[in-house]
Amino acid sequence: MLIRIMKQAPVTIKDIARELGISPSTVSRALKDHPDISPETKKLVNDLAAQLNYEPNTIAMSLRSKKTHTIGVIIPEIVHFFFSTVISGIEEVAYKKGYTVMFCQSNETYEKEVIDTKALLAHRVDGFLISYSKETTNFDHFREIKKKEIPLVFFDRVPNEDLECSTITINDFESAERAVDHLAAENYKRIAHLAGPQNLEISKQRLEGYKNGIRKHNLYFEEAYVQYCGKGDFEEGQRCTKELLKLKNRPDAIFANNDVAAYGSMKAIKEAGLKIPDDVAIMGFSNWQFASLTEPQLTSIAQPGIEMGKAAARRLIMELEAGNEDIPPVDEVLKTDIIVRDSTRSVAK
Repeated sequence: MLIRIMKQAPVTIKDIARELGISPSTVSRALKDHPDISPETKKLVNDLAAQLNYEPNTIAMSLRSKKTHTIGVIIPEIVHFFFSTVISGIEEVAYKKGYTVMFCQSNETYEKEVIDTKALLAHRVDGFLISYSKETTNFDHFREIKKKEIPLVFFDRVPNEDLECSTITINDFESAERAVDHLAAENYKRIAHLAGPQNLEISKQRLEGYKNGIRKHNLYFEEAYVQYCGKGDFEEGQRCTKELLKLKNRPDAIFANNDVAAYGSMKAIKEAGLKIPDDVAIMGFSNWQFASLTEPQLTSIAQPGIEMGKAAARRLIMELEAGNEDIPPVDEVLKTDIIVRDSTRSVAK
């Protein structure tokens, strides 16, 4: 068969139709496996399309359907272990459903988050999955998404304002309370907390869960036992722990808002010549991949990152494919587990 297609020109449905002597509409339906087209014609069309390396014009298709089958995702950090597992869950569900995913990271800054939102809107994504940054206190850029009637699902970090969006979270309050339950059961009496950024709802809930656990077990408490680690990073965990170790009634256990801060805490404890957990126990939150590689291994609350990503993607796609059906937002809460390791083993006090 003589092929009269220029090498540089993209192959179109009209090119295939001309070569086969059939109409472009027949080619289009054959490529879509339409039941009205005979198996013989479908084979001819698909074989030639493969031979010519035909690729559908997704831009033209999206203009006709007003859909791009693209999901925009904004996360604080791609390199963060928890968020990397969330990404895996999102991709697994989205690609099975025929959606492409565009990822942006805010780098934990409000300004970058706004830029990312505008960029994804400009790319005409069908919907958004968002976990907002530590700096974000103004949610107007999310309201702009809602004004455009674009589905939006928040995961992990959820605004404390009613934006009428579905949310996928864990019960941070209950998880933190269970952390104190565990430490109390291991006979620790003076439990401190490395708290996260005060504007994040998850930090507030973990702090309140910690305090509720302290009250429930009637444990010793003083205000200095709560140290705010604004960045929640290694250095902040180290700095805050040094402050705790200066106290007259030094804590015998520390519950950190996240594992990275817990690693910093472990370093500070060791530098002070103290032993973990004999002198001070340490417990984290997130169960990073390094938790089992520290010395001693770190006890941590395990967040279901992959399941959270899957749940968020499933919910968004459900809303995207609902058409004109009005689906009310839902708040889905996933369970966490305590992974007990050597950093909190039972001691006699």
